[in-house]
Amino acid sequence: MTPDVAVIIPTLRRPESLERAVRSVLAQIGVSDRLKEIVVVDNDPQASSRELTARLAADASIAIIWRHAPRPGVATARNEGLAATSAPFIAFLDDDEAATSGWLAALLDAQSRTGADAVFGPIRGRVPEQTGWTRPYLERFFGRTGLSETRLIDIPHGCGNSLLVRATALPGVAPFSTAADQSGGEDDILFSGLKARGGRFGWAADAWVDEFAPAHRATLRYALTRAFAYGQGPSQTAAAAHDWPTVARWMIIGAGQTVVWGVAALGLSLTGDPRRADMLDRSARGLGKLFWMKGLEPHFYGERELARLERQASS
Repeated sequence: MTPDVAVIIPTLRRPESLERAVRSVLAQIGVSDRLKEIVVVDNDPQASSRELTARLAADASIAIIWRHAPRPGVATARNEGLAATSAPFIAFLDDDEAATSGWLAALLDAQSRTGADAVFGPIRGRVPEQTGWTRPYLERFFGRTGLSETRLIDIPHGCGNSLLVRATALPGVAPFSTAADQSGGEDDILFSGLKARGGRFGWAADAWVDEFAPAHRATLRYALTRAFAYGQGPSQTAAAAHDWPTVARWMIIGAGQTVVWGVAALGLSLTGDPRRADMLDRSARGLGKLFWMKGLEPHFYGERELARLERQASS
């Protein structure tokens, strides 16, 4: 069989985790006849991963392609990775993730069995030990669970740990919206369009990856800010389609969630119950549905992340 799968790994100044991610792909089993290449997309203006990628490529049994996307932005990086390969199947792995040895085989098997245009797998969240009482919540937040069986599903997940059929799921030369470069959500926009075209989504129950949250992200404040941004997604998607009745419906739902889960969080806080983190998460997602407007989106990627890294390097 002609190799037909490329794994794209966008990265921004995470050399240790990038190496872990690449080596986890090189250690895949059962896909030697399918895996065509790994594409590392460096989103750092300084091209900091060039030498590391070259070193990994020198010892690899498959091609490792390095591409530079100097304009920081998650959608820009994904589009650059797609431009670097002609593979008909595209798997995405984030640079803070590490795939289990059967990951890609499980994704491909699920796609073959379901005929889905986009397949997603489960994620184990890993956070530093010093996260205290929030650790169980943060592990769930950075993780992803789903069905125990491989099958078609109705609702898509994020691009991290996914396999996409290029011809149907990734239209055009730059399918990821660069409007989401700084805030994220480029995958939400992509999969909303795919769903509108009648696309199908699948779940690969055995396609496990581990996601390692760095210390600056493994905090309740960061997770709740992300939860707020996730909550904005449904309202923003409806607004982009000028579907104002649906926007209004999501805002009403969001207002109710904000109040109900906020009150629950307050009650649990009085007793020190750690479940209050989950209630705060749900309340934050409700608040996001209510305050979805342009200019209120938190920024996690691109220039904001680069600025944080530069401050860290100079301190």
